[in-house]
Amino acid sequence: MLGDRTYDLTSRPLVMGILNRTTDSFYDKGAYYDFEAFLRRADEIVGEGADVLDVGGVKAGPGPEVTEAEELERVIPAIEALRARFDLPIAVDTWRASVARAAYGRGAVLGNDISGFADRDYLPAAAEAGAAVVATHIRLAPRVPDPEPTYDDVVGTVTGFLVERAQRARAAGIPAERIVLDAGLDLGKTWQQSVELLGASDRLSRLGYPLLLSASNKTFLGRLLELDIDQRSDASLAAAALGVSLGCRIVRAHDVKGTRRVCDTLAAVLEAA
Repeated sequence: MLGDRTYDLTSRPLVMGILNRTTDSFYDKGAYYDFEAFLRRADEIVGEGADVLDVGGVKAGPGPEVTEAEELERVIPAIEALRARFDLPIAVDTWRASVARAAYGRGAVLGNDISGFADRDYLPAAAEAGAAVVATHIRLAPRVPDPEPTYDDVVGTVTGFLVERAQRARAAGIPAERIVLDAGLDLGKTWQQSVELLGASDRLSRLGYPLLLSASNKTFLGRLLELDIDQRSDASLAAAALGVSLGCRIVRAHDVKGTRRVCDTLAAVLEAA
C-alpha cells in the first residue's frame, strides 16, 4: 500500500521515476536542481508512465555536506508542487527522519531510506504518518566511501539484514503491506557483488515483501560492460527486465519511458502465464 492506494503486484511492476533536486547527482549532475527544470522533468516522467515519483535532495555517494536545512529546502517545496500537480504517490529519498516527517506532512507516502533505518526516529515517523518504507541494505552508511567491501556470503548477508530491518519496521507499527525491500546494489558492494545480488532477486522476492530494484545507470553496469555513465541505458533496461522476471515489483528508473515498456511487456507475459 502507498497512502490510500492498494496495488496488485502479482504481475504488474510499478515504475518509480527518479527526481533529483541535487547539485551533484551521479547521473544528471544537477540538471534538475533548478526548480523549473525539476518541474519540467516531473511533467516528462509522469507523461512517460511513472507510477511513483521519488524525490531526493542528497546524493548517496561522497560529496560536499548537505545540511538538514538545505535538504528540507530542496525537498519540501518540490513535494508540495508535485502534490498539487499530480495524482500519484510521492516517495521521499532521505535517511533523515526529520526530512521524512516533514515530507509526510506535505503529502509523501513512502520513505525511501538507503541507510537501513540508521536514524532511530525514522520508523516511528513513518508509523505515525501511516507511510510505507523501503528497507535498503548498505554496509557502512550513505556518503561514506566503501571501495573494497568484503562478504563471506553477500546474498546471505543482505537477506539476513533485510529480514531484520523488516522485522524492526513491523515492531515499530508499520504493517507488512507497507514495507518494501531493496538489496542496495552499488551501496557497499563491488560490481561483481551487485551482479550476484541482481541474479538473486528471486530469492529476495520470496521474503514476503515487495522487492525494489534500483539498478538504473549504476556503476556495476558500467564496470561489467565498460560503459560510461551516458552509455548505460540499454544495460539498465536489461537489468530491469531480468529483475522483474525474477520477482522485483518496483523498478526505480531514470528512463521511465523505456522502463515502462519493459515492465508492461513482462506484465503481459506474466499475466498470460
